[in-house]
Order: sequence, then structure tokens, then C-alpha cells
Amino acid sequence: MSTETRAVDAGGPGAGGPIRVAQVEIRPSEGLALVAGRAVSLSVRELELLSALALRSGHVVARDELFSDVWGGPLRSGDRSIDVYVHKVRQKLEAASPGWSFIHTHIGFGYRFAPEPMA
Repeated sequence: MSTETRAVDAGGPGAGGPIRVAQVEIRPSEGLALVAGRAVSLSVRELELLSALALRSGHVVARDELFSDVWGGPLRSGDRSIDVYVHKVRQKLEAASPGWSFIHTHIGFGYRFAPEPMA
């Protein structure tokens, strides 16, 4: 399956429609994330972060852009909230599908969501 992002309903992802990237399915309107068909327990903020990254699958998203999208304001100097939440989401996704890597860090730039088997 391609890692291309697809919304499957007419409302599209902005309307809370499902977002599918490889083996990950996110249903924002239901507050649900699935990896390989298994539910992953995420907080509301974690789900919003995962959705923001998945909608830009394959692209590096800057930390300040993610913060603005998920927290609704500007990223303050020294604030590590994004990093902490990315770490939590990364751990949960990788625990649900061992042997796969989902969120990749691009030091000095941001994060990229691209499910890939670990080498």
C-alpha cells in the first residue's frame, strides 16, 4: 500500500473524515486511531498531533507550524511540548506495530510522518 494520504469521505480530512496512511487510519470525528487494524489509545492532543502530521504525510512539518495547528498559538522559545508529545505518539504507534517506524525527526527542521519498516 502506498504511504500516500487519502481521505475516504466526501467531507475530506478537514471535516473529520478518516485519514489513511499505509497501515495507519485516523478517525478524528470518532477520536480513534488504528494501526494495522488495532486501536491505539491516544489523548485528544496526541490525536490532533498525529492527524496534523498524517495530513502532510511524507513532508517535514516545522515544529512551530505543528504547535500552531495543534495548540492554536505561537511556539514560545524553549517550549518542548511538541517534542514530548511526538515522543509519546511515536512510542504508542511503534508499540502497536513493532518493527515499524512512523514519525521521523529532522533535527533543526521538524517532523515527518512516513510509516516505514525499520531497517
